[in-house]
Amino acid sequence: MPPPGPAGRKSTTREPIIQESEASEPEATRRDADGAESSRANRGWWDRNADEYQIEHGTFLGDDRFVWGPEGLDEVEAELLGPPEGLKGRDVLEIGAGAAQCSRWLTAQGARPVALDISHRQLQHALRIGGSFPLVCADAGALPFADGSFDLACSAYGALPFVADPRQVLREVRRVLRPGGRLVFSVTHPIRWAFPDEPGPEGLSVSASYFDRTPYVEQDDEGRAVYVEHHRTLGDRVRDVVASGFRLVDLVEPEWPVWNTSEWGGWSPLRGNLIPGTAIFVCERD
Repeated sequence: MPPPGPAGRKSTTREPIIQESEASEPEATRRDADGAESSRANRGWWDRNADEYQIEHGTFLGDDRFVWGPEGLDEVEAELLGPPEGLKGRDVLEIGAGAAQCSRWLTAQGARPVALDISHRQLQHALRIGGSFPLVCADAGALPFADGSFDLACSAYGALPFVADPRQVLREVRRVLRPGGRLVFSVTHPIRWAFPDEPGPEGLSVSASYFDRTPYVEQDDEGRAVYVEHHRTLGDRVRDVVASGFRLVDLVEPEWPVWNTSEWGGWSPLRGNLIPGTAIFVCERD
């Protein structure tokens, strides 16, 4: 979701309210981080960085687009949740919604979305942009909904990259889905963990073991985690899906499109044309 998108993409129309960021740079390391530490760190990180994130990426994301990742794959074209006309009247849970751009798009198709995020500040941006759907601030590992509440669930880079126990999240999603319900989620492609997170040529040489599942942690001067991201191999992700009671219908690895000349962190046209950057899992509840 790097800015800017191609000509004609809708941009965020209202300026975010800026809040002060932390003064000192955290230390980046690889170490263990359990569920409680990961949840606490990432809630704080997104609360502190939501303003900057929406300013930097708001043009690319728009107010009401449904984009699956930095490549720019749009649900309008992908139809991973099904044909748009089939979304009318469906109850949809968006997990890790941020400013709820995807939920706004779903509303326009006649769906009934609920936008959930762990970050209160991200949901304030959803309020700023507006929408008629519910906003829920909660951890994806403990969804505050009754069994069988939704027909569909979706997550574009939300929750799953940041949790220590992805199966707990997937089991919770299965619980709140109705029989036959579909879950579609995107994450950083696991192969990227073997390469430096750099958009240029330096990001094309393997620098770490793909099989090293030690979390990436940014920590403050006292060793407290302020950001955590967890690595799962592609096989791990598939096994997580199946063990949690889903059937894997498709695994999509978006190719980098010609129109996208932007960089977003380690995502870039150079790397995107050579190695995958996003993995999208299309799952159905058994």
